[in-house]
Amino acid sequence: MKETVLVTGGAGFIGSHLARELLDHDYRVRILDNLTPQVHPDGTPPAYVPPGAELIVGDVRDRETVARALQGVDLVCHLAAAVGVGQSMYEIERYTSINNLGTAVLLEALAQADVRRVLVASSMSLYGEGLARDGDRLVEPEERPIEQLKAGQWELRTPDGRVLEPVPTPETKRPSLSSIYALGKYDQERMTLIFGRAYGREAVALRFFNVYGPDQALSNPYTGVLAIFGSRFLNDRPPMLFEDGGQRRDFVHVRDVARACRLALESPRAPGQAINVASGESRSVLDVAQALARATGKTHLTPHVVGKYRAGDIRHCFADITLARDLLGFEPRVPFEEGIAELAEWLAGQIAVDRVEQANEELSRRGLVA
Repeated sequence: MKETVLVTGGAGFIGSHLARELLDHDYRVRILDNLTPQVHPDGTPPAYVPPGAELIVGDVRDRETVARALQGVDLVCHLAAAVGVGQSMYEIERYTSINNLGTAVLLEALAQADVRRVLVASSMSLYGEGLARDGDRLVEPEERPIEQLKAGQWELRTPDGRVLEPVPTPETKRPSLSSIYALGKYDQERMTLIFGRAYGREAVALRFFNVYGPDQALSNPYTGVLAIFGSRFLNDRPPMLFEDGGQRRDFVHVRDVARACRLALESPRAPGQAINVASGESRSVLDVAQALARATGKTHLTPHVVGKYRAGDIRHCFADITLARDLLGFEPRVPFEEGIAELAEWLAGQIAVDRVEQANEELSRRGLVA
C-alpha cells in the first residue's frame, strides 16, 4: 500500500475519477466534500464515489474539519471549488469564499501538517483569450471590446481589424483574467505555489481545460459544456450556443485528467510548476454539440445559436501540452470519438433537470448577456 491522499472535492466529477485512479494504483484515499446541493441535489454521497475511499462530509473552509481530514495524510489533491464562469459573475462572494478562502484555510492547516506534496486544480480560464498569431508574430489578444460583441463580430481582431488566428496556448502565456472564476482559480494556483516555496513543500498546479466524461453533474447549468448539452438532449431540447458556436476549446476526457493528477503526485519534476492538462486538440463548440447529437441519436435537435455574448466568456483557448509530456510523461489516451460514444452510453441511463434556460434568464436579468 502506498501513501494516503486527501482529495478535497472528491465526491465531485473529477474528484471521484481521481479517487478511483489512486485506489487502482494502491494509494489510500480520503475524500473531503461538502456535497453541495448544486452538484448533489439530494445531499447524499453519489453512487459513483468509489467504496474504497473514506468520505468526510464537511466544508473546506471549516478549520477543524480540515485539520481532522489531514490527519495521517501524505499527499493532498485540492479540487474543492465552486465551478462556473457565468455564475461567478454574480455570486461573487460565494465563489471568492469557497475558492480563495477555502484554499487559504487548507494551506494554513497544511503548514501544521506533515504533508509532502500538494496539488491544486487550476484552470484554462486564467489564459483569457489564449494565444494567437498575427501573420508571423505571436500575440496575446486583449479582451474583445463590448461594442464589437454587441455588433456580433465574434472573432479576435487587431486594433486595425485584422482577424487573428488562434494557436495552442502554453503555460508561458501571461494571465488574462476575464471572470471572477478565473481570478479565483489563479489565486488558488499562486497561493499554493507560494506556500510550497515558503514552507519547503512540494506544490504543483494543474491547469485543466474542458473536462468531460461520465458522472458529470447534469442538473448543474454552470458545469462543463458537454454536460449541459447532455442535459438538453435528455430533455429533448436543442443545445444552446452563445455567439455563433465557432468558439474553439480543448476537450479532455476525465480519465486522462485523473491520470495526469496521479502522475503529478509522483513525478519528481512536477513541484513548483503550473502545467496544462488537456488533449492538445481543438474543436468548435458547434462541432462538439453535433458530435454528441449524433452519438445520442438526437440529430433532429438542431443547435440553437443565440448570437449573444455572455460576460466572462472568451473566444478561443486550447492547449499546448508539451510541458505535461516532458514533466509528467503524460499522453492523452482517450480519443474524442471514443469519449463521446462512452458519454452518450452513460447519458442513456440518466435523468437530468434542465435548468439551462433558467440560468440564462438569470444572467440576462443581471445584464451579463449582450
